[in-house]
Amino acid sequence: MSATPGEPEPTAGSAPFRPRVPAAEWDDWRWHMRKRITSVGKARQWINLSPEEEKAIAGSAGKYRWSITPYYASLMDPDDPSCPVRQQAVPAPGELVEFPGAEVDPVGDTYYRRTNRVVHKYPDRVIMLVTEACPVYCRHCTRKFHTTDVHGTYFRDDEGGSFDEDLRYIAEHPEIRDVLLTGGDPLSYRDGKLEEIVSGLRAIPSVEVVRIGSRFPVLLPQRITEDLCEMLSRYHPVWLNTHFNHPKEITAESAAAVDRLLRHGIPVGNQTVLLRGINDDVTTMRTLMTELLRIRVRPYYLYHCDNVTGVSHFMTSVEKGWEIMEGLQGHITGFAVPQYVLTTRIGKVPLARPYFARTADGLRLRNHQGQEMTVDATAYPITEPDAP
Repeated sequence: MSATPGEPEPTAGSAPFRPRVPAAEWDDWRWHMRKRITSVGKARQWINLSPEEEKAIAGSAGKYRWSITPYYASLMDPDDPSCPVRQQAVPAPGELVEFPGAEVDPVGDTYYRRTNRVVHKYPDRVIMLVTEACPVYCRHCTRKFHTTDVHGTYFRDDEGGSFDEDLRYIAEHPEIRDVLLTGGDPLSYRDGKLEEIVSGLRAIPSVEVVRIGSRFPVLLPQRITEDLCEMLSRYHPVWLNTHFNHPKEITAESAAAVDRLLRHGIPVGNQTVLLRGINDDVTTMRTLMTELLRIRVRPYYLYHCDNVTGVSHFMTSVEKGWEIMEGLQGHITGFAVPQYVLTTRIGKVPLARPYFARTADGLRLRNHQGQEMTVDATAYPITEPDAP
């Protein structure tokens, strides 16, 4: 949206009661956080809720939180419950259905948790669950219980906001060279509080890289301010991974937010989740990946949707994921093709379909078009050849 500063914003889209918002408020991320949609009444100002959505909202009360920023709501089709943006933000009946094999914590956060917030799953890196707050509570969140359960969470904020125990653990384990701040969304904090955490990490000599996992560039790009980027740039190397799932989420505002990060030396990667009914077709995924490159975001992972309690209805088959990866490999530039992975308690496991196999004659190779050839065994022997 754009307007002369101080003038009311023009009504955009066809939402039935889209408020007119002064530009100064629309451009202020704090205004969006204060005005988040958390009730049926507020949602009706933006979309025509279906009976199923209303029932799901009622059914999630006391079980799962939900909220939507006005910015993200402005991307929704007001009349179509199958809108890919709407499905990611508005409760749906599927999240209240128990699916076989669904777990609260299938990725093993609780198993690898070493302090209140530190999860040490890989040898040289950890995640810090710095908050359970999010601008939008995505309906497909892997940590759905952690971020949205009303009555309990495996994250406890019982330290008065202190991160001393977590920083001490990292400092006492010099093998940790890479720390990912996640949650919740770390950028939910004000700049000053976030800087306390980042500066605390940067003071640990063994920490080489600080990463931030944030969906704010997608859900509320106004949060990516010059002040925020300037602060983060003082603690390089800082990386940011975000989470675009559909081309509809790539807007002028999100592109501007990415540009601000990049201009301050903060690389931006993307982690897409394969979601049934949202992006589980080759055309949508190709468009998403190429559009990400257009705004200079590097596709990083394509996650197979975890069988998380309250999320299972978004799952596809692994075969569907293979079909999509086949439709990307060779059809778009190589660095636009993410790695297809499944997150498990033993780590991220690549789900790539093999493009080669060793036979008695050598290597059997296949390209993205299904063409095959054999390379002689003498060219690629099992053991390393002797030096000439």
